Amino acid sequence: MPNSDYTSYAKNLERFTNAHGPSGGESEVASLLSDSLAPWGTKLEDQLGSVAYTKGEGTHVLIAAHMDEVGFRVQSITSNGFIKFVAVGGWWGHTLLAQQVIIKTRASGKITGVIGCMPVHFLPASQRAQVLDIDAMFIDVGASSRREVLEMGIMLGDYIAPATSFAPLSVPGKFVAKAFDNRVGCACLTDIAVDIPEGIEGIKLSLGATVQEEVGTRGAAPLANVLKPDFAIILEGTPADDTPGFNLDTSQGLVSHGVQIRMHDPSAIMSPKLVDAAIAAAQENNIPYQLAVRTSGGTDAGRFTIAESGLPCIVIGVPARYIHTHNSIIDIADYAAMKNLAVALAKKLAGLECSQ
Repeated sequence: MPNSDYTSYAKNLERFTNAHGPSGGESEVASLLSDSLAPWGTKLEDQLGSVAYTKGEGTHVLIAAHMDEVGFRVQSITSNGFIKFVAVGGWWGHTLLAQQVIIKTRASGKITGVIGCMPVHFLPASQRAQVLDIDAMFIDVGASSRREVLEMGIMLGDYIAPATSFAPLSVPGKFVAKAFDNRVGCACLTDIAVDIPEGIEGIKLSLGATVQEEVGTRGAAPLANVLKPDFAIILEGTPADDTPGFNLDTSQGLVSHGVQIRMHDPSAIMSPKLVDAAIAAAQENNIPYQLAVRTSGGTDAGRFTIAESGLPCIVIGVPARYIHTHNSIIDIADYAAMKNLAVALAKKLAGLECSQ
C-alpha cells in the first residue's frame, strides 16, 4: 500500500465489516462505534437505535452513515431441522445458493449454516435456468429435527448475516468483505474522529449512525429530528459500475477512481450548494473524485432531505463491486478519499447559510 495510513484504515474496516448487523439487529456495530466515539463527543440517540456523537459549536453539520447490512431472519423451522428464512433488505437469488451464513441467537451464540435448495439434478428443466425465489431456499445447520435446531438456541426472528471475513486481495489496496455497504461509512466516522480529535472550529459536528436503512431508510428521519442539523453529509458504500457489461464511457462509480459525489438519485436531489462545495473541497485538496447522477437506488438522503423543515444533503461514497452479496470489493484509496473529502467539506461549511 502506498500510504501508511491505509494499514490502520484496513484494520478498522476489518472490525466493522466482520460485525454482525442486519437491519434491526445492529447492536454489534453500535458497540464498535461507541467504543471509538463515546470518548470523542456527547452522545445523542433516538428511540429506534440510531445514535450520534456531537462536539463543538457553530454551524451544525451531520456526517452520517447507516449501520445495517442486508441479511435475513429465521422465519420457521421444519420438522426435519431445516430453517426457512426471509430477506432483510435487497437480495438477488443468484448470489445465495451454497453460501455460508451466521445465525446469531438471542444468547449471542453464533451458528454457521449453508443456504441450500432442491439439487439441480431433481429440478425440471424448465426451472433450472430460473432465479430461485427465497421461498424455495432453506438454511442447513446440520440438524436432523426441529428439536435439535431449538436446542442450538435458534429461535424465530433470529438475525442471519453472511459468513464472510474481511481479506486483502493480491492487488495492493484491494479488499474483499461483506457489508462494505455501509460499513465503509461506519468505519469512516471513527477515522474522522481520529483525524480531528478537537473537532472543527466554527462547526458543531455530529458523527451519526442510523439503523434500518436497507429496509426503507427508516432510521434517518428520527435521528435528524433529534439532532436538527443545518447540513448532512451522508457516507455510503455505492454500487460500482465498472465490470464487464457496463459501458465505461457512462460509468460513474469506478473502483480506484476516487470518492463518488452523488448529485441525484430517485430518492433525493442533493443540495446544489453542497455539491458545489464538495467539488471545490476535492479540487482544493487534490482529492480524486467522480460525479454521479444515478437513475436507480437511494440512500438515507431521501429521508434526511424531508426531515424537520428540510435538510440540505449530499451523498459521498466508496464504489464497491457486488454490494448486497457475500463478497464485495473496494479500493482502500477510495475510502481514504471519502474520509478526506468529508472532513474538507465540513470545514467549508462554517457560517454557510443552510438554504438550498
